[in-house]
Amino acid sequence: MVVVSNVEFDWVKEKKEFDERKTGVKGLVDAGVTEIPRLFVHPQEVIDRYPRAKGAAVELPVIDLTGAESGGARRREVVEAISKAAREWGFFSIINHGVPLETMNAMLESIKRFHELPDEEKESLYTYERSKLVKWNSNLPAQKGDPACWRDVLNVVYTDDHLDPLEIPSACRKEMEEYVKYMIEVREVMAELFSEALGLPTDYLSKMECMKSQSISCLYYPACPEPHKTLGAPKHSDTTFLTLLIQDTLGGLQMLRDNQWVDVPPVPGALIANFGDLMQILSNDEFISVEHRVLSQLAGPRISVATFSTPSIRAAGKPFGPIKELVTHDKPAVYRDFMFEEYFQYYKTKGARVESAFDYYRINK
Repeated sequence: MVVVSNVEFDWVKEKKEFDERKTGVKGLVDAGVTEIPRLFVHPQEVIDRYPRAKGAAVELPVIDLTGAESGGARRREVVEAISKAAREWGFFSIINHGVPLETMNAMLESIKRFHELPDEEKESLYTYERSKLVKWNSNLPAQKGDPACWRDVLNVVYTDDHLDPLEIPSACRKEMEEYVKYMIEVREVMAELFSEALGLPTDYLSKMECMKSQSISCLYYPACPEPHKTLGAPKHSDTTFLTLLIQDTLGGLQMLRDNQWVDVPPVPGALIANFGDLMQILSNDEFISVEHRVLSQLAGPRISVATFSTPSIRAAGKPFGPIKELVTHDKPAVYRDFMFEEYFQYYKTKGARVESAFDYYRINK
């Protein structure tokens, strides 16, 4: 078994050596590490900053889309349920969403299959270049000294809902194409329901094209020999508009509620939805973006797929800020307008230490 020495630590050197191997975190596990490299060690005070809630896991609000189609018998009921969940939780489960269970399971299985390919079949995709629409890496931090997370990720970007299928690795191409088709359908339904929950015309968010592109993170969290020292994902809020998540049965996702970490357990067949910071800004603080994290575990691998909805190319070229119809005398604009590229660069330059952009763009700080 390999034991990694933690006596001396050169962050730049260790990061460079890790990247040059192009084998990911899975490569460390395959090599038999019994201690995690210092690159992956998170300060204990950060991991333990908030206590873990005692008792049962959280029961998220459940949004049942049965009868929620336009003119459907339950449309108003569903809109009201979304309005409540969006304002009080920021996280919720979606059931009867139209995505076949077989499609969801096949997607998870194909992502596991990709990550477990021989290294030589994946290394050509290992990059951090932003211009690459399909890339595989371990999402290592860019800022010197920031800790890495115990995971590997295949990122696939559908710009304006389009991507040449041949760009997608053959190990998951068929399943990805099928899954994304359903994700787009769900997104369009949810965009209508969100619009109505905000008191806007049904097609308002769809016409804005604020969720017209999809960035899909296909995550592989290997078993960790020292899970108490690291994280699968640190405390963060999503930077985009909407996230739709599927996950296997292993668990590990936690959300921060009432300053406590609460478990968000997997629900077979359900989509886990949460809003990103852009949705909170756009809604003028009506909908909330909630911080969450993923634990590392002795068991593994954990597989999950997160679909992040981002603006179309056309929409990204226009200023973002609170929707004008949601700005009133009684509730003035909470945030200033900004360009999407400026917003993206804010997060990129701050690295793992970044807090959400709310204070940065807030008008009255």
